[in-house]
Amino acid sequence: MSRSLFILLVALSFCPAAWADSGSVRLKEIARVEGVRDNALTGYGLVVGLAGTGDSGRNRLTVQSVANELSHFGVNISPDDLNSRNVAAVMVTSTLPPFAESGQKLDISVSSIGDARSLSGGILLETPLDGPDGRLYALAQGPLSVGGYEVRAFGSFDQKNHPTVGRVPNGALVEREAPLGLDSGGRTLDVLLYQPDFTTAERVVESLRRNAGVDAVAEHAGKIRVTFASPPHDLVRAISMIENVQVTPDQVARVVVNERTGTVVSGGDVRLGAVTISQGDLRIIVQTRYQVSQPDGVLVDPSRNIATAVVPQANINVQEPDARLVSIPGGATVADLVGALRAVHLSTRDVITILQSIKDAGALRGELIIQ
Repeated sequence: MSRSLFILLVALSFCPAAWADSGSVRLKEIARVEGVRDNALTGYGLVVGLAGTGDSGRNRLTVQSVANELSHFGVNISPDDLNSRNVAAVMVTSTLPPFAESGQKLDISVSSIGDARSLSGGILLETPLDGPDGRLYALAQGPLSVGGYEVRAFGSFDQKNHPTVGRVPNGALVEREAPLGLDSGGRTLDVLLYQPDFTTAERVVESLRRNAGVDAVAEHAGKIRVTFASPPHDLVRAISMIENVQVTPDQVARVVVNERTGTVVSGGDVRLGAVTISQGDLRIIVQTRYQVSQPDGVLVDPSRNIATAVVPQANINVQEPDARLVSIPGGATVADLVGALRAVHLSTRDVITILQSIKDAGALRGELIIQ
C-alpha cells in the first residue's frame, strides 16, 4: 500500500436528469456583478520601537524617512547624524472590500523592505494607504503582531517563521468609500462568471429569463448582460433577485494531479476509452565487495611495483517480476481505473504516471491538469 497521500473526490456522473437534484446552485455562487470587487491598497511607512533589530545605517531610505518624519514635528536633523537600528522601513498592504464606508476598519500586513532582522515589538507610524487610482482611501497605524522571532547571542542564531512580516488587526481606518462601478440609474447590469463556459452562460441566460423576468443575453462565455425594462427603483432588491436565481453549471471533465504531494482529484464524469495497462518493475542490485590481495614471499627489490592491492568484486543481481496487467473497458471512469490500480498495489506515483500515459494515448476523455 502506498504511503503517499491519495485523495479521490468522485462527483456525480454526468446525467441531465440529475441537474435539478444535485447540480443546481444560486447564481451568486458561480458569478459576480461587474463593479462589485475588492481593491488593493498600498503604502510606505516606518516601524519604530524595535530593540536593535531594525534597518542599519546603510539603508539611506530609512535614515532619510526618519529625518523627514521628525521635520513634521519641528525637529530638524541631518540624516548623517542618525544612527539607530530601532526603526525599519516597511511596505503596508491591505484590501478595501466593496461597499466599504468611512470609519470602517481593515486588517493590514506589514513587510520589511530593508535589512531589518525582526519587526517584533514594533509600532507602525501613521501610514497613508493609496488605491490603484493614486487616491488615499485609508490610514494605517498600530502595534504589530509578528508570528515569529529571531534570537542572536554570541554567534548563536535561532529563528522561527518570518519575523520581518507582521499584521495589525483592524489597523487601518477607511477615510474614503470604496469605488463602485454600479450605475444606479442604468437599465443594464453585467454578470461575470468565475469560470467562463459557453454552456453555463447559456443556462444562466435561460434561467434569468424564466425566473427573474428580465432580458438577458450572453456577450461571451464569461459575461451575461441583463437588461431591465426600466431603471430599477430599488437596485439592491433587483440584484438580490438576480443572484438568487437557481442555475445548473456545466461540469468540465477534468483530472487534477499534484506530483509534489501525490494527490489526484477527479470528477465522476471523466470517462476512459478502452485501454490495457501493463506495468512491471525491473530491479537491478549491484553489490561491491573489496578484498585485499597480498603477494607471497618477501619483497627483496622494492623498486619493483609489487605491493598489497585492494581488488573490488561486484555482484550484479537482476530481478524482473511478472508484469501486472490491468484492462479497463470503454466508458469506465477514472474512479474505476484507480480502484483497479490500487487492487494490484500500485503506488500513487505510479497511478499519476499511468494517467499521463493514458492521456498521451488519447484514452482519457477529459482535461488532465498537472500542478
